[in-house]
Amino acid sequence: MADKDKKNPKDDDDFDFFAPHPHPTKVRVKHSFFNMVPDAYSGKSIDFKEDPRRTPTKKPNKSTGEEKKEENKEQIEENKEEEPKKEEAPPVEEKLEAKAVVAQEANPWDSSDSSAQSRLFLKGGRIVNDDHSFDADVYIEDGIIKQVGNNLVIPGGSRTIDARGKLIIPGGIDTHTHMQLPFMGTFAVDDFYSGTKAALAGGTTMIIDFVLDQKNVSLLEAYDKWRSWADGKVCCDYALHVGVTWWSDQVAKEMEVLCKEKGVNSFKVFLAYKDVFMLDDHEVYQTFMKCRELGAIGMVHAENGHLIAEKSQEMIDNGITGPEGHEMCRPEEVEAEATLRAITIAHQANCPLYVVHVMSKSAAKVVTAARRRGNVVFGEPIAASLGTDGTHYWNKCWRHGAGHVMGPPLRPDPSTPGYLMDLLANNDLQVTGTDNCTFNADQKALGKDDFRKIPNGVNGVEDRMSIIWEKGVACGKMDPCRFVAVTSTNAAKIFNIYPQKGRIAVGSDADIVVWDPKATRTISAKTHHQAVDFNIFEGMTCHGVPDYVITNGHVVLDEGQLRVTQGMGRYIPTPCNSEIAFSRIRERERTCQPCKVERDPYDGPVAKIDGNMLDVITKSSNPILSADAGSDKFNSHSRPATSSGGRNLHDSSFSLSGAQYDDRQVRKASTRSLNPPGGKSEGIW
Repeated sequence: MADKDKKNPKDDDDFDFFAPHPHPTKVRVKHSFFNMVPDAYSGKSIDFKEDPRRTPTKKPNKSTGEEKKEENKEQIEENKEEEPKKEEAPPVEEKLEAKAVVAQEANPWDSSDSSAQSRLFLKGGRIVNDDHSFDADVYIEDGIIKQVGNNLVIPGGSRTIDARGKLIIPGGIDTHTHMQLPFMGTFAVDDFYSGTKAALAGGTTMIIDFVLDQKNVSLLEAYDKWRSWADGKVCCDYALHVGVTWWSDQVAKEMEVLCKEKGVNSFKVFLAYKDVFMLDDHEVYQTFMKCRELGAIGMVHAENGHLIAEKSQEMIDNGITGPEGHEMCRPEEVEAEATLRAITIAHQANCPLYVVHVMSKSAAKVVTAARRRGNVVFGEPIAASLGTDGTHYWNKCWRHGAGHVMGPPLRPDPSTPGYLMDLLANNDLQVTGTDNCTFNADQKALGKDDFRKIPNGVNGVEDRMSIIWEKGVACGKMDPCRFVAVTSTNAAKIFNIYPQKGRIAVGSDADIVVWDPKATRTISAKTHHQAVDFNIFEGMTCHGVPDYVITNGHVVLDEGQLRVTQGMGRYIPTPCNSEIAFSRIRERERTCQPCKVERDPYDGPVAKIDGNMLDVITKSSNPILSADAGSDKFNSHSRPATSSGGRNLHDSSFSLSGAQYDDRQVRKASTRSLNPPGGKSEGIW
């Protein structure tokens, strides 16, 4: 063969894939590794310990046709040369993660059964995962990441995307959406088509929506309803949480079916929305106990529904009917109290807890403190709480204020977004969602005379990634690896779909974003892709913009051009018993079981109780009183009278009822003295 095909000694310094070859004179072409390893396209993780961009001098580029012909020619020549000595040659060892893998001959690339549209080559970018980042290329075929590395050998006809100067990150996972939710007399305006289309435009390639129906509706029927709405519309992959709005034995059985047959591993309870979604504490406890049994994650909307109902009426009585009343009847402590109560109930049930939409400093502090005590609890701030604040409720424009109404409300303290971002950056809070539930101006106007009737919900599914990059990475509070963790990887781990989602690795789904950290965009309702006519981030300029968005191997955002297909997304089952949530829970079940004390039985005397039980309880409730005390409502003294019949001076004369010791004695009629002792004084004079 030609000299240009001889092995470059520098290759061994940079990529120690091969053991010494048994035939030093034999020429090994660049792609022989993939010809000889049968599982070259299966899942592997390569640890790039050195700079993988140090590569030998590249050959001049050739056209696709010429390159393919050259590869075929070299392959034929190599096969002829190898054929006589095929049985004598020992196997080649591939060194992956310090383990020797015996490699055998494999067939070359066969591109006859896949179209060029399903093959993508991302070249020259920097891959960012939650734990590290490195320079490498990515090859995608049939919706799966097939290769990650440098000097990759790819089939002809693949589309190459130039990612130089860009970041290659896992697609975002929005853990909290409400698409076309029926709520407060209307439906959310963003359905599963417009909502997922907007998600893709912003770099989110998967959403987890909530099945949330009214009380006494079967959970299985509600699940089927949401699937029928979503399957034909979604543009990206999705999963489902299920809301538990009532409790019974039927609900417990349906939870089991959802976990074992429908791919659901999370159930949400409400401590707010009295008489609509809210459960009592004992029902919440039963729900969390069932979650623990099934290996599912308990979720909570944490606000005190009873207090909100009372405070809301007070606001109306005081003439406060505008959006500001929405925040004033839901102060921070109402959210913090319910958060602590939910954490306490979950801890007693030994169930992992996921607190949705952490909106205030107070609630965030409760979550942080619980985690440091060892509770298995996860906190989810949302794009709204990280990107804006509640001062908008006092805006003179009613529409502007109403556009920000959501529950729990945004907090008027302007330092809240920065505080929550600090906690998110340092793992005191773990994931980010949006609570995307959008309503147009005419829908919000249902509450023009009563803030209690304003449909709760804001946007965020399209802007979440850019908001977090701007407020987190661009401000120096978190690095790109942490950005990937809070927007994608942690969600995938908590809901047990990692590493299928949330990672750039061989074998993972090809949900990828080519992210430009230097580009900027200005958020506006006029340019966003959502169906809603208002944007709570209006006018905000963000650094960090997706250049390309790939979902299931399809390029849907191509240099700013959004091309989606309705119904292209898949339903992704979320298996139970996620390791990050249940590894500690299962150990605690095993080691922290309550144990009784073994002791000899009591064989002493037992007092007999006679008479009315209420009287017995009244008499025995105060150990200071004598046996006869309490039999007379006037007898509030425990010590008997002296031998002469007088009051015992050691006995207190105080009584809460105001009774006195001698109240029962007959009082003599008073005698008016006409002349005091000694006679009248005036008589002397």
